[in-house]
Amino acid sequence: MNNKSLLSDKDIPVEDRLIFALDYPSTDEARAIVETLGDSVTFYKVGLELFMTGGGFDLVKWLIERSKKVFVDLKFFDVPQTVQSAVRALSKHGAAFATIHGNDSIMAAAVKDKGDMKVLAVTMLTSLDEGDVRDLGFQVDIKDIVLSRAKRALQLGCNGVISSGLEVAELRKNLGDNFIVVTPGIRPVKNTDDQKRTVDVEEAFHNGADYIVIGRPIKEHADPKRAAEDIQKRIRNVFQIIV
Repeated sequence: MNNKSLLSDKDIPVEDRLIFALDYPSTDEARAIVETLGDSVTFYKVGLELFMTGGGFDLVKWLIERSKKVFVDLKFFDVPQTVQSAVRALSKHGAAFATIHGNDSIMAAAVKDKGDMKVLAVTMLTSLDEGDVRDLGFQVDIKDIVLSRAKRALQLGCNGVISSGLEVAELRKNLGDNFIVVTPGIRPVKNTDDQKRTVDVEEAFHNGADYIVIGRPIKEHADPKRAAEDIQKRIRNVFQIIV
């Protein structure tokens, strides 16, 4: 059932609510898809794969020069001082969002020098399910882990969290709406890949997500721009935006 009371009312341009994951092995391929998508996508996620090519920062700059917003998803996890320094360095490159992982001391360090960049804490990877969590030694429900980590992250000064759409409603009901939730693992149709805790576009937003991250359903479509435009239309319908 759709829960309209959880629908985000933050002042976010509706076209920015879709974040496309630039999961490509080269910056040339990443630039090519950005050109292909044109104005159908305004917000991009740049992750570990592209940064390992050595061209990550150049790509971030290139995107910003084209008036795109950038979410740098490197999930910083290291000793607190190192994470603080890494976030400080990244904040100078114009990224809108960055992700961190880790315990309280790591999260507290990460927000000290973030500048205008929003720091988002990872709660639980969407590629993990209950069986994986038990294998990691956790004997509690995923929802309990996500809620606990999100609560601590917000208390420590993070701007928001990364959360599966399956847990967002619980976060909103328990922690309110004064924080950002970015939801990955979006599958517009039936899921057949390695993402285990997925929802569709409408469910994510009705559960309280502010942004959704989509990669393969656009990347692997025969017409990526059309796929992105179709998703944008679905988002506008959710928020009742008439164009």
